[in-house]
Amino acid sequence: MSSTQRRPRRVLVRVAVATTAVLVVGAATVAATGLGWSGDGGGETKGAMPPATATVTRQTLVDTQTETGKLSYGATATASARAGGTVTRLPDAGTVVSRGEELYRLDNKPVVLLYGPLPAYRALTANAEGEDVKQFEQNLAALGYTGFTVDEKYSSSTVSAVKKWQEDLGLDETGAVDLGRVVYAADRVRIDAHSASVGGAVQPGGAILTYSGTTRVVTVDLAVADQRLAKKDTTVQVTLPNSKPVTGRITNTRTVIELGDGGGDSETKIEVTVTVEDQNAVKELDQASVKVGFTAEERKDVLTVPVAALLALSEGGYGVQIVEGSSTRIIAVTTGLFASGRVEVSGDGLAEGITVGVPS
Repeated sequence: MSSTQRRPRRVLVRVAVATTAVLVVGAATVAATGLGWSGDGGGETKGAMPPATATVTRQTLVDTQTETGKLSYGATATASARAGGTVTRLPDAGTVVSRGEELYRLDNKPVVLLYGPLPAYRALTANAEGEDVKQFEQNLAALGYTGFTVDEKYSSSTVSAVKKWQEDLGLDETGAVDLGRVVYAADRVRIDAHSASVGGAVQPGGAILTYSGTTRVVTVDLAVADQRLAKKDTTVQVTLPNSKPVTGRITNTRTVIELGDGGGDSETKIEVTVTVEDQNAVKELDQASVKVGFTAEERKDVLTVPVAALLALSEGGYGVQIVEGSSTRIIAVTTGLFASGRVEVSGDGLAEGITVGVPS
């Protein structure tokens, strides 16, 4: 009996790939003697050459995925009247309103935009105390009014400063801030659309207009299975309709549930918000469909082979067929990242430049 015949027979199964990270064992099997497998991975066989070969390369392997996103100014919010009245002025859609500026007019009196996370929920009068007082005083100071201490107490000094503010706005100088006189937002806002019309009457709680932020962002809905892509502060590449690439950064992610049409099954999505770093590059685009390239993982300076070169070993794990002249042998490998049709591999006897077989 020859040395080759004495070697134990093991079965190698060709591997097919359904996705970049999932392996499916093929139905066809290849006899171990035909591939020259030995128990220690070092056997050689002349002939039995593979139908194709490839080279082991050392490179940076990147797991990327491209999805469609929507470029816009992001989510909108609604400004509603806190008191009834007649709408006497509305800014044009697209107008940017900053702190201290008029958001709209009701009964010919301005409703003013201020900055802060806490919504206005009561009138502010002398001796009032609370976080809302401090937030209002922070805005008053930012607008250049002085003579009071920024704290949680609406003091007599605050009353005096408020009277100066009211005089500048053309309001009655009462020293108190009526509920509905100010609207709070995180920063500057851009008028999105009108919900009421000039001359129209509104009741308390009636919608006046909608507004958004002033920064253009891209919103992408990802499948839950792609949650690995939604890493906050990760850099992505946004391709604009003119094919120009710009850099973006993931600034927010959240889980949303989309209700099915007509009572159908709902679907859970991962909503990703991407901020475009170069706003000048998108200044001509209010809304547009764009492509977003996500990078889930990157492996630098690793050995790779084509995914099709992998062989599933009957005892578990994977191997590759090394081709050396007219001889071949099988060595076991450990797999890492799958990306772009290649797979990261490591193992004894594996080196850059080695030729490996690629089964048909």
